[in-house]
Order: sequence, then C-alpha cells, then structure tokens
Amino acid sequence: MHRVLVPLFLFLACLGLPAPAADMSGPRFTPVVRAVRAVAPAVINITSTHIIEGARLSPLERFFGQDFFSMPGGQRRQKRTSLGSGVIVDGARGLALTNAHVIAGGDEVVARLLDGREFTAIVRGADPDFDIAVLEIVGARNLPECKMGDSSDILPGETVIAIGNPFGFTHTVTTGVVSALGRSIRNENGVFTDLIQTDAAINPGNSGGPLLNIEGRLIGINTAVDARAEGIGFAIPINKTRRVMDDLLAQGRVAPLWLGMMVQDVDSRTAMALGLRDAAGVLVNTVFADTPAALAGIAPGDVLLNVNAAPVRDRQDYVNVLRNQTEDASLTLRIWRNERNVSVSLKPARFEDETARAMMEQRWGMTAREGRDGMTIVNTRRGGPADFLRRGDVIVAVGAARVKTMRDLLNVFRRERFAGQVLLLVARDGRRYYARLVL
Repeated sequence: MHRVLVPLFLFLACLGLPAPAADMSGPRFTPVVRAVRAVAPAVINITSTHIIEGARLSPLERFFGQDFFSMPGGQRRQKRTSLGSGVIVDGARGLALTNAHVIAGGDEVVARLLDGREFTAIVRGADPDFDIAVLEIVGARNLPECKMGDSSDILPGETVIAIGNPFGFTHTVTTGVVSALGRSIRNENGVFTDLIQTDAAINPGNSGGPLLNIEGRLIGINTAVDARAEGIGFAIPINKTRRVMDDLLAQGRVAPLWLGMMVQDVDSRTAMALGLRDAAGVLVNTVFADTPAALAGIAPGDVLLNVNAAPVRDRQDYVNVLRNQTEDASLTLRIWRNERNVSVSLKPARFEDETARAMMEQRWGMTAREGRDGMTIVNTRRGGPADFLRRGDVIVAVGAARVKTMRDLLNVFRRERFAGQVLLLVARDGRRYYARLVL
C-alpha cells in the first residue's frame, strides 16, 4: 500500500495539487496537533523597526552606495529591527497581544500572519511594568483569533504548547509542561511576579507569543527565558494579561496601586533590635487610615518580608513588586511581628492622583502646576525639603524621568516616595541646574 501512495503523492505534488490530508481520527492527530492547527493562524510574527537618524554620508558611501536609506542633504537613516511574536485575541477588531519590550522604541510595527499576509500594526497601549502591549492590526477585520482561557486553575505538570518565531524561524511549535507557578524574576526594569514557569523551549523571538494548554486555550504570554540554564521559560498568566489589556484599552494605562503605608529600609542595627537574622525587608513606619494595610491590621513596627512569595529586600523592591500587581490581585504578605512570622491577606487599592498629590506636597514640601516647559513651582513650604526653589522655577526632570505634566510628576513621586533624596533638573532664568531634594 505504501509503495502505491508514495508515487501518488509525488505525482500530485508535481501537478501542484495538495496531498491527501492525514486521517484526523488517527493516532497522529493528537490534542497537541489539534491545538496547533486551531491557533497557529492567529499567531503573528512581529517586526518592530526603529529609525535612527545618522550622520552625513561620506564621499565613499555616496560613490559606492550603502545599506542606509538616504535623506535630502546627504543624511542617512539606519533601520534597527527587532523580531518577536504575538497572538490575535480579537479577530473582529484586529487586536493582538505581545510583550512591551518587543515593540519598545519601534517607529514601525508590522504583523505577518501564517498565510503570508502582512499588515501595519499600531500600539493601542503598552505597560513595561507588566511587559504587555496591545496592538491593533490596521486594515484587517475578521482575522483568526485565539480564545483566552483561565490561568487560575493551571496545574503543575500539565502539558503546554508554545508557538513563536525563535531566531526568525516562523511559527515554531514547542511543547513541555508547567514546571511551577507563582514565580518571580528580576531584571534591570523591575520585578515580574506570579509568572508561569515552563520547560517548553522559549528562545529569542518567542517573546510575546502564546502559551497554550492542551485544549488550545491561551493561558499565558511568553515573556522571558533564564539565560543561566536550559529548559526554563516564563509566561505572564492570561488572567493578569486580560486585566492589563482592559485597562490599557479603556484608559491608556494600568491604574497605579498602593497598600496605604510608608516604609523604610532595614539596616543591620534595626534587624538586630527586631530579632531578624538578616537586614532585609522593609519596616513599616506609617499606616494611613481606611487603606488596605490599616484594614488588614498592619501597624508601625511590622517588617514586610514577602509579597506573594516574592522577597522584598528593600523599599525599591517593595515599590517594584506592587507595580506588577493588578487591582483585583489577592496578595499574601509575610510579616515579621514580635519576633515571629505572620501572614496577612489583602487586596491593593488604587493610588489615586488626588492622594498622591497631597502626599507629594506634604513630603516634598512644594506645589506645582503644568507649564509650557515642565512643572512650574507655585510655592514651597518654608523650611521644607524644597525651600531652595523659587516661585516660577520649572522642574524639567526628576532623576532620569522627564516631567512635562502633572501625571508625569505624580508617577515619579509614586516610584520615589520612599527615597531619602531625589535629583531634580531645574530651569531658572533660562538656565538649567541639578539640585538634590533631601528628605
């Protein structure tokens, strides 16, 4: 029988006709094959291109040519391209999910489908704290889509499937299992919490692609690999991703959160006085009324050591861990109290702009309004940290963050509210200078 079929397949191929389809009821048509067939058309190859303005062309470049795009006046433009993956989750509206780092700094984003079609994509929203971006594929409707699943009932050991474009090899399929849940990893941008760990091969180019369960449902967005070892990849749970996506589409950002307390670092002397073995965690020094911390019974003198199993080493860690939470997240805090460990459960609350502004004016000792070039100082508290500033001074930046609007200033304050000092770039009388706000 096989001797008859092989020449038949070759004959059909020569005619340009498809070979007979595999028996869909046969043993080869496994759940993995069915899931891949269903979802692969909704997986996209993302090309994000950043245009870099270069110097004038040299005489040799003008004569021999070069790989750059020329501009009037002999200028050149260099294209720097990054590759990643994504998955369409709303075919009717052309909405797709990917990682924020895949499209970061991109001037042009192109989405390529399995069938070879290419479309321009626009970024509808992105949040690097969650490494999630939402794309809208322009000029295409009724696209294939991947159905979102539920990541709350994922089982360690269950089979998972990753589809992506590692090293430019489009629509590569790998399989593995869920190795663990609730993992936290750190990089230069912050802390990512509650991740799915998998041993399905995830390589550069897989970022932003789907992690599927055996039913072909989207349970995570692949986001990172651990370069120190093989067989370790991570994905953002789809429930968290869905909440981030909804916030980005509705209001352009994910609502900032807080627990309602002020903290400070734990030094070696404080650790010894509190009976801690190591100088780690953050010491609570203020709890605000009617906030999650107050309602959960947290009090000054408590030391916060972990949030959902993510270690909190210092106050910056504490801020970074909260930045990676969503409003309905259930948090379990491990607290050192009276020389023993205590677990506290709570949900974070929105850190509203009004609250942040009142805290900033009190802690930093200044009020400001939006101006043409930045935030203009209205007044400062006598003897306060900002007493050296004058009315009419303009705050151009805080640290490395440019400040143009009140929202910019409040976002910086939320991140730096525990800092002992912050660096301001101030404009006065047409000149700029740096000054430290010592708190």
